[in-house]
Amino acid sequence: MEEISYLFLLLENLALKGKAVQSSIYSTWGASNAIDGIRYAPGPGSTCSHTDNELNPWWRLDLLDSYHIYNVTITNRADCCPEQTTGVEIRIGNSLENNGNNNPRCGVTSSLPVGSTVSFFCGGMEGRYVNMYIPNIQRNLALCEVEVYGTVKKQVVRMQVKAAENVDEAELKELVLNKMMVGDAGTSMAAQTVDEVFECAGGDGGGE
Repeated sequence: MEEISYLFLLLENLALKGKAVQSSIYSTWGASNAIDGIRYAPGPGSTCSHTDNELNPWWRLDLLDSYHIYNVTITNRADCCPEQTTGVEIRIGNSLENNGNNNPRCGVTSSLPVGSTVSFFCGGMEGRYVNMYIPNIQRNLALCEVEVYGTVKKQVVRMQVKAAENVDEAELKELVLNKMMVGDAGTSMAAQTVDEVFECAGGDGGGE
């Protein structure tokens, strides 16, 4: 048997342990509704966050520490109003200047069908704050769920394979990912991220 070590990033939904605020609150639809772990709910979007109809609405997630962010996922309302999640800039960084809305931009949402989910690859952008921001427009901003996948650490997984078995790299990747996926529903190895972060450490490997 030959032992092979792989170094990769374990991504978890950091939003679930953060704190959220927003520029205003429509009715009782507070900022924390967007990080309650519920993407979809029947009926009106009262389990979503929702600002008043205002100029430059924003929503901000404080991760309570600085992380490398690889993926941000947004889910919009399932009952109506897709424009409330259109043109949203995703901003990530450590500054609170302009309520965090001046941090570097990861992406911008386009028009989405109601009840849909979209993901953005942010390439390891570093920051404590993740903002959703609609600039220069008077509008409601509604977010039914925001998921932020990132990490502060690397993990090494060691797996034993028979040297005689000609296991190619793709098969080894699948074995490692399956091993990590078992057990922790709060972790993710997004498919678009795997080739970016998967790195063979080789031999009995050791180190990071």
